[in-house]
Amino acid sequence: MSKPFMFEKPLGMRDTLPEMYEMKKQVREQVEEEMSGWGYQMIETPTLEYYETVGLASAILDQQLFKLLDQQGNTLVLRPDMTAPIARLVASSMKGESYPLRLSYQSNVYRAQQHEGGKPAEFEQIGVELIGDGTVSADGEVIALMVSALKRSGLSNFKIAIGHIGYVNALLNDIVGERADALRRFLYEKNYVGFREHVKNLPLSSIDKGRLLGLLKLRGGKQTLTEAAKLVQNEQGTKALAELEELWQVLESYGIEEYVKLDLNLVLHMSYYTGAVFEGYGSNLGVPLCSGGRYDELLGKFERPGQATGFGLRLDLLVEAIGEKASKRKKTCIIFSKERRAEAFQEAISLREAGEAVVVQDIAGVSDVDGMSEQFTDVYYFIGQKKGEA
Repeated sequence: MSKPFMFEKPLGMRDTLPEMYEMKKQVREQVEEEMSGWGYQMIETPTLEYYETVGLASAILDQQLFKLLDQQGNTLVLRPDMTAPIARLVASSMKGESYPLRLSYQSNVYRAQQHEGGKPAEFEQIGVELIGDGTVSADGEVIALMVSALKRSGLSNFKIAIGHIGYVNALLNDIVGERADALRRFLYEKNYVGFREHVKNLPLSSIDKGRLLGLLKLRGGKQTLTEAAKLVQNEQGTKALAELEELWQVLESYGIEEYVKLDLNLVLHMSYYTGAVFEGYGSNLGVPLCSGGRYDELLGKFERPGQATGFGLRLDLLVEAIGEKASKRKKTCIIFSKERRAEAFQEAISLREAGEAVVVQDIAGVSDVDGMSEQFTDVYYFIGQKKGEA
């Protein structure tokens, strides 16, 4: 009698089979090389963090955290993102290092899913954090690096949408004040129908309703900034638009304007980000494969204030967006019988030294030689005695 749930996995968890592993590995190495080429240094942080520090500082909703207790009764979390752990690292182990810091990472992160819906609860993220630099040049650098990393991975058809949380807040606070959270939530969920219906039911003048609905139209090139300036004239909004205009100039200097567009209703997490935000989309994906932005207040929670910006890239989604199988390495199999074992082993050594992947298989351990042989590019047989041997 089989055990219940023997072949099932926890909600949102996935197995990675050899072919997908090889594809992810190739893409990961290409992206890491690009980040290294821009002077970013790779770091690692623990899988487990304290809930009271990293867990609370994270931008991830509390119900999405995996929590457990250690032997001392402290609540721990599986890291739900990488930005908060890196902020902790910068404020502790790297507190003697001067700003700015350019750090990169490649780590699995964990976010509990209440319903399967195809969403993974564990996924691999690759990204960078540029910490201690508050300039628009820093925002431009991480966006340009993200574009460069996507191109290096083999993705050719993609767009980066750029917004500014300061502009969204300036407009919403100017019109609805403390009631802005509901509208921000609609934008974060990209529920534009819900946004419109909510606006229609607010006790506002037709002019203010028109301003709010006008936010949804602010998508496109540099000319979008002119339209955006008509909707809000307060200091916060003007400052945000000035930053976006300078950012566009920085991206033009990098020569990547063909990959970017402005989207001024873009909202990522409800808290956490303070300035420019951005998301990357592949042509055949309905969800963002990378995102990031400026977060100037997080480091202060770890008692080492510093302005910062960065991005994270979902490796599984990037592989899906590329949509091509990894170039397969030539794979060779040597099937031998015990009489020629030593000869087979020596041949395998020579082929491996030449860069080939070689499986050496005793024929006595195979029930279907033809079936096994189909898995390989080349198959050599070292069976029976050599000619001329007694």
